[in-house]
Amino acid sequence: MRAAFYYNNNDVRVQEVATPRIGNGELLVKIEASGICGSDVMEWYRIKKAPLVLGHEIAGTIVEAGADVKRFKAGDRVTVAHHVPCNTCRFCLAGNHSVCDTLRATNFDPGGFAEFVRVPSINVDRGVFKLPDAMTFDEGTFSEPLGCVVRGLRAAGMEPGKTVLVIGSGMAGLLNIRLAKALGAGLVVATDINGFRLEAAKRSGADTVLKADSDVPALVKEALGGRLADIVVICAAVDPAIAQGLKSVERGGTVLFFAPKEPGAAYPMPLFELWRDNITIVNSYAAPPSDTLVALDLIESGRVKVADLVTHRLPLKDIQEGFRLAAGAGESIKVVIEPHR
Repeated sequence: MRAAFYYNNNDVRVQEVATPRIGNGELLVKIEASGICGSDVMEWYRIKKAPLVLGHEIAGTIVEAGADVKRFKAGDRVTVAHHVPCNTCRFCLAGNHSVCDTLRATNFDPGGFAEFVRVPSINVDRGVFKLPDAMTFDEGTFSEPLGCVVRGLRAAGMEPGKTVLVIGSGMAGLLNIRLAKALGAGLVVATDINGFRLEAAKRSGADTVLKADSDVPALVKEALGGRLADIVVICAAVDPAIAQGLKSVERGGTVLFFAPKEPGAAYPMPLFELWRDNITIVNSYAAPPSDTLVALDLIESGRVKVADLVTHRLPLKDIQEGFRLAAGAGESIKVVIEPHR
């Protein structure tokens, strides 16, 4: 089979490798669609493990089920979580599944930018989800990124009526906008430096969009009738965006750090002001299976629409172009790779 090996953002090579062989309790899944995630093009994050086959936002068809697999069969249309928790450690029992050692160690083989993946038995047990009949494979690839957003907004204390500012209107920002609106946000304000993405933020339901090079805190206060935002979601991990977000949160509000900076990098944190104004800082990583299930329900019901976010569909042979589009953050939102085209 063919698989795309990542060396760096400008060097992604399609190579022939052996199709994985499955064992008891495992599945072989034909990848029909695999989304390029923003984390896939965070070169500092990926290059230390290169070369490797990336791709974790997948949807496909089961072509083989190993012995002892009871809930799935060949022909089932599924999405698969690449990381799954143990559900028994002290972190999982406290609801902190994303810091579970098992979650951080699990994955499918080799990665979603390949024609087939082997799904280990632990992932089959708690990380494989059938796609509803009406859901497309493209839509199925959003179960993981939307699941991450579900977890993040829950951590931020999202409730109906709260005002939300989303800093950065890339893929993650747009999903945060759409979910905040679906959850009853009072008003949603979004920022970006890119006009194409600001238009996408409008289409996603943002009540006000702001150029990121403007006086964002002042304009947020104007848009929200003299108040700052109850919840600020920072989806752009650069100092100016972080500083804007921290200055745009209302007293007693919450700032969600959704996008990370490189390890060891400093953050512009005005700790005295955060202490004085009783600002809560939260962060969020990954989407445990329960959040993936919520995401699938949101997509199936139409409460969070995702199909229109796919701007490019490319065959595996053109994956380098896909990485160029995703890393360039120009006029692309979600790039989906279709390995069997």
